[in-house]
Amino acid sequence: MMIIRFRKWWVRTKYIAVFVILTVVLYELFRIVGGWIEPAGRYREPMGKALKVFSQDESAMEPKTAIERLLFFYKYGE
Repeated sequence: MMIIRFRKWWVRTKYIAVFVILTVVLYELFRIVGGWIEPAGRYREPMGKALKVFSQDESAMEPKTAIERLLFFYKYGE
């Protein structure tokens, strides 16, 4: 015959509830701090003398053949 001890289960339930609550609070704290630290517009156009070097143009120096690709690799290392 198995005896269920209510007090023992009540302590475990309180422990699990406190653990879950603290986990949610810590997660929200990390989310708030992460949003506070993250730059506001990281994909906006740069200001001042900064240059944006990424281009969305498909024809920007992409080698067409295998030989062109090999020569491009030897020349630029990419």
